[in-house]
Amino acid sequence: MALKFETGFDPAYGQAVSVAPDIQRITARNPSPFTFHGTNSYIVGRDTLAVIDPGPDNEAHLQTLLDVIAGRPVSHIFVSHTHRDHSPLAARLKERTGAAVVAEGPHRPARPLHIGETNALDASADTAFVPDIALPDDKVVDGDGWSIRTVLTPGHTANHATFALDGTGILFSADHVMAWATSIVAPPDGAMADYMASLDRLIERGDRLLLPGHGGPVTAPRGFMRGLKTHRKMRERAILERIRAGDRSIADMVKTIYRDTDPRLHGAAGLSVLAHIEHLIARGIVESDGAPTIHNLVTLVV
Repeated sequence: MALKFETGFDPAYGQAVSVAPDIQRITARNPSPFTFHGTNSYIVGRDTLAVIDPGPDNEAHLQTLLDVIAGRPVSHIFVSHTHRDHSPLAARLKERTGAAVVAEGPHRPARPLHIGETNALDASADTAFVPDIALPDDKVVDGDGWSIRTVLTPGHTANHATFALDGTGILFSADHVMAWATSIVAPPDGAMADYMASLDRLIERGDRLLLPGHGGPVTAPRGFMRGLKTHRKMRERAILERIRAGDRSIADMVKTIYRDTDPRLHGAAGLSVLAHIEHLIARGIVESDGAPTIHNLVTLVV
């Protein structure tokens, strides 16, 4: 399947949009080049509810969630990962509802920082977040008329989780798979090897509908995810071509590979290239003049 992104999305700010039986989507008004039109929160259930990804600490979004909840009990708040556009509102929503906050765990990097390396993603991490309940892989949380299964999908972040609504073929895919764009995989918070393994896992699951953290649904998941996998392999080939052409720095590769990309995203693009390079180094295809960082130089292994 050719990879085709769907960008025709109406965020319907301040409203709930029904996306499946007993599932409503509310999109926060936090648009950016990284969040598309904003972060999607989902309310699951009819009587006693679950909230998936409460979103950023935004007063208007909190009020919309409470308006849609409309006084019904909320038993659980599920958090997919600890970027500031997904997890911070969990604390205030818990205060208002008494729900248990559940997630894989606190924020952590996918690998330790190398000597002299700084984490360019520090500002995006919700390091204060601690769930009430840490969810292991394949854990089922039963609610009132719904069961939600944890499917751990590290890659975008080390603690990234997706959530399957058992018995429906619906998976809340957060930032791992989105219809509007590829997921950012940026070291040290994320790792390409993890991302690709998680992508394979979701392909094997065979869910019929993915509800992502940004933008609209993925309605043909298996074909789309195969396209994502091909896209990543093509990006890896492009990096190898630039190294063969004489590029040794990530900055030089980004200038060519991402020449048609919004310049505001070039920093993230550089980290994505670094993620691919780490994956190539681990497989013995390229080598770095020191620990692989955004500033080190790389060459092909002869």
